[in-house]
Amino acid sequence: MKNDPEPFYWDDKRYHSLNYHLRQQFGEKIGKIALDGGFTCPNRDGSLARGGCLFCSPSGSGDFIAAKDKSIAEQFEQGRDVIQKKWAVNKYIAYLQSFTNTYAPVARLREIYETALALPGVAGLSIATRPDCLPEEVLDLLGELNQHHYLTVELGLQTIHERSADYFNLKYNYRDFLHALDNLQARQINVCAHVILGLPGEDRDDMMATANAVASLPIQGIKIQLLHLMRGTPLAEIYENKTFPFLSKEEYVDLVVNMIEILPPPMVIHRLTGDSPRKTLIGPIWSMDKRSVLNAIDRELLMRNSWQGKLYRKN
Repeated sequence: MKNDPEPFYWDDKRYHSLNYHLRQQFGEKIGKIALDGGFTCPNRDGSLARGGCLFCSPSGSGDFIAAKDKSIAEQFEQGRDVIQKKWAVNKYIAYLQSFTNTYAPVARLREIYETALALPGVAGLSIATRPDCLPEEVLDLLGELNQHHYLTVELGLQTIHERSADYFNLKYNYRDFLHALDNLQARQINVCAHVILGLPGEDRDDMMATANAVASLPIQGIKIQLLHLMRGTPLAEIYENKTFPFLSKEEYVDLVVNMIEILPPPMVIHRLTGDSPRKTLIGPIWSMDKRSVLNAIDRELLMRNSWQGKLYRKN
């Protein structure tokens, strides 16, 4: 009987975590502070549509940003205070999270990016955006910053399935994502793909098809997000009229571990789940205990004697 291969570890984890990656990059623990640059989105301001993606919160996913209506510096200071109550860190990634952080004139983008990079202790920049909001002049600015700073572009994919993209009013699709990825990779900019598990209308095979597609792409990171149904979103209005099932915790953990197993080992996992403010979350309620979910993922990997890339097959 053939012995099982020895598991691979990234410090104490069986997956290539962002914490591990940043420690390797900078030689110490790095904090990540979410910021609101005051941007909007073409899916909200009427350029493409109004109302946004069906699942997007009124704050454009920036629900935990401290001092949201204050300056970048004030937001950063309050976010830093929160982090330092948990960990002793001296360096930070400034994370422009809310709405679409490449959707503005280049002069304004440059001002916001350089302001964030100049904050005390900031070691790099992470920029969340849509794949259809990367015109050539913005790509050139990002390429310029990438020459001198640690930079990651968090690129919204969510799903590879066009029917889902249409239903959830994304106003972009997988082809748009691939086009943006090509342009970013041409400038050697690190890309983190954002995907959502548990979208109504998608089954296990659909979600694993998205995972397999991401595993085959030349990207450097992935952020895995559970669908959160939040008050104030268009999807919440739909749910009021016709409820739909949420993934159970067990289903979610199983899916995430299946994804981890097929991802290439060098790919950095920026997130394995997420959370939402208790007062706005409709479901799934179990997701509020984020630590419990992460522990369950660790246990499932251990039980399977599995790890990131165990089932990865290079194309």
